[in-house]
Amino acid sequence: MPSVRRVRDWPIFGRDGDGVAWRPDAAVAEASRLAGFLRLTGEPSLEALQAHGANDPAWFWGAAADDLGLAWARRPRSVLDVTGGPAWARWWDGGSFDWSWAAIEPRALREPDAVALTWEGEDGSVVSLTAGEIARAVRTAAARLAGFGIGPGDRVGILLPMLPETVVAVLAVSRLGAIFTPIFSGYAAPAIATRLTDCGARLLITADGFLRRGTWVDLKSVADAAVAAAPTVERVLVVRRAGNALAVPWTGGRDAWWDAGDDAVGEPSAGSNEAATAVGRDPESPYMIIHTSGTTGRPKGAVHVHGGFPVKAAQDLAHQFDLHAGDSLFWFTDLGWMMGPWAIAGALLLDARLVLYEGAPDFPGPDRLWSLVARHGVTHLGLSPTVIRSLMAHGETPVRAHDRSSLRVLGSTGEPWNPEPWWWYFREVGQGRCPVINYSGGTEVSGGIVGGNVIGPIKPASFSGPCVGTIADVVDGRGRAVRGAVGELVIRAPMPGMTRGFWNDRARYESTYWSRWPGIWAHGDWASIDADGFWFIHGRSDDTLKVAGKRVGPAEVESAAVSHPAVLEAAAIGVPHAIKGEAIVVLCVLRPDNADDPALLGSIGQRVADELGKPLKPEVVAVVRSLPKTRSGKVMRRVIRAAWLDLDPGDLSALDDPVALESIRAVSRASSR
Repeated sequence: MPSVRRVRDWPIFGRDGDGVAWRPDAAVAEASRLAGFLRLTGEPSLEALQAHGANDPAWFWGAAADDLGLAWARRPRSVLDVTGGPAWARWWDGGSFDWSWAAIEPRALREPDAVALTWEGEDGSVVSLTAGEIARAVRTAAARLAGFGIGPGDRVGILLPMLPETVVAVLAVSRLGAIFTPIFSGYAAPAIATRLTDCGARLLITADGFLRRGTWVDLKSVADAAVAAAPTVERVLVVRRAGNALAVPWTGGRDAWWDAGDDAVGEPSAGSNEAATAVGRDPESPYMIIHTSGTTGRPKGAVHVHGGFPVKAAQDLAHQFDLHAGDSLFWFTDLGWMMGPWAIAGALLLDARLVLYEGAPDFPGPDRLWSLVARHGVTHLGLSPTVIRSLMAHGETPVRAHDRSSLRVLGSTGEPWNPEPWWWYFREVGQGRCPVINYSGGTEVSGGIVGGNVIGPIKPASFSGPCVGTIADVVDGRGRAVRGAVGELVIRAPMPGMTRGFWNDRARYESTYWSRWPGIWAHGDWASIDADGFWFIHGRSDDTLKVAGKRVGPAEVESAAVSHPAVLEAAAIGVPHAIKGEAIVVLCVLRPDNADDPALLGSIGQRVADELGKPLKPEVVAVVRSLPKTRSGKVMRRVIRAAWLDLDPGDLSALDDPVALESIRAVSRASSR
C-alpha cells in the first residue's frame, strides 16, 4: 500500500483546456432528477447535499426515499439503526416494504397499459409487456411457486438468460418472501452446483435453452448436471424458449414447465393467491443472495434485502443516470451479474421501460446493439469498456448506420477505461452530446460508490465523485485521506445497499470489508482524486505491481500499452524477478493487420516506458489471441498471472474463454526459451 504516490497526468484531453469533455446545458441540469432532489431538500448545491448526508445519513436516506416515491405498505418509524455497529446497520425500522409489489403493482393500477418491458431475442423476435401484464404474470407465477411449497425464507435458484420470464421469476420469488440466487446462464454445471448448494436452494428455475451466435444452447442439460450435484434442489421449473429446436431431457416428478403445460406437476394449492399478493414485508427481509466471482476460494454469497439493493439501484439510476418515468433503459448484462438484478429493480421502481436482449452484441453483425437502440428508442444505454473495445474494432460505419437520437445518457461499469475507447463511446455512440456516466462499486454495495451525474462537467474516463449519498474517500495505509495520490477507496458511513453479510459466513464478511480500519468499509480498489476534484479508479488494490520498490497499478500500464496504435487490448501482470523483486509482463491483443514481430513488441514496451518512466518498462511484451475475461468482461489478471507462471489458476467458473489460457501458457514457454 503506497502512503503517497503522485498521479501522472492522464494522456487524455477534453474539448476545453481543463480536460473536460462534456458539460450540461442549463436546461438539462435544471430538468434532471438530481436537481429536483436538491430542490426537495433545500440544499443549494450537490456539495452541500453530500456534506449534510455525511453528517446525517438517516436524514439523507429518508429524503431520498421520499424523492424516489417508494410505495411503502407502512412508512418506517426511523431510518437508520447502528446499535449493532456500522457493519450491521439496520434500515427502515417499523416500516413495511415489499420491493416486488412496489416495483409493479402501483403502476399496474395507475397505468396498466404502459409498456414496462421490451425483450428482443437474438433471432429478432420481440416481446413487449405492459405493467398490467407483468403484474398478472407475477401473481400467477408466485401462486404456482407457492404450490410447490415455496414460502418465506426458502431459496430459489434462477438460471436464465435475460428473458421476460426472468423478470417475472425475480419478482414472483420476492413476492413470496423467498430468496432468489441469480446464476449466470453461461456457467458450467459445477459452478452452478456450487451456488445452489451454498444457499441451499430448494427449487431451480431454468430454461430449455437459448440462442447464442445463432446456435441453440442446451441449458436444461447443464442444469440437470448441476442439480445432480446439488442435493437440496427438489424441483426444477423450465421456461420454454427453444421449443422444438431442442430435445429437452426430463425427470418425471421433479421437472415442470414454467407455463403449467400438460406435463406440469405440483399445481397451485388453494389459498396460495394470498401469499402471491401479500405486500407486508420487513424491509430487512432478505430477497436475494448474489455470489461474487473470484479467482481463488469459494464464491461469496452476498445477502441483500427488500429495503436495500432495490432502493440503492433506483436511487443511483435516478440521481446518477437521470432515469425518469417513461424512459427506456438497456444495460447489456446477464442476471448472474449484479447489473442484471440492478437494472430490473431500478427501472421498474422508477416506472421506466426495461429493455432486455438475449444474444451476443455483434451477432449477426457488429451493428446489432446500435440497431436495437434505434428499434426500441433506448434513452439510457449501458455497456462495459470491453464491449466498446470489441465493437470499435469494426469501425464507425456500423454505428453511424443507425439512428441514435433517442439516446440521452450513456452508462459504463465493470472496469477502468482506456482513453481511446472512452472517446469512441462518447463521440461515435453518443455523438458528443450524451454524457458518459462512469459507474463503479460492486455487488456487495448494490451499485455505485463513485459515479458521474448529469448536472456537472465530465472528464474522460473519470467519475464526478462519490455517488449521491455515498460517503466515500481515498485513504493511505493509515486510513488518512489523500488527494492527488493513489490510495484505497473506502466508505465512511453505512448505506442501505450494503450487503447484510455473506450467507452463513458472518466472520468472512467482517474480515473482508471492515477489518482494515474501525468503522470504515475498505472496498479493495485503488482510487485517486485529481486537483479538479474528479475521481479515478486504477484497478484492484490486490493487483498492484511493485517493481524495484516502485508501485504502479496495472490499469496505468495497460492504458500506456493501448495508446500504441497497434494495440487493441492489453493486460499487465507482475512476475518474480531475481533483482527487481517483480517485473512487468504485458500481454497484448493486436489490431487487425498488425504482425507480431520483435520491432513492434519493442515499440510497445518503449511506449509504456515513455508514459510511465524507464524503471517501469515491461520486462516482456507478448502477443496473445485473446485475454481471459469473466463473463461480464473483466480481465482476469490473477488467472493470467497463474497461466504465465504455470500455477494453479483457482476457480475458473467465471472464465469466458478457457482457450485463452492455453495461448498464454504457450507464449510464456516460448519467451522463457
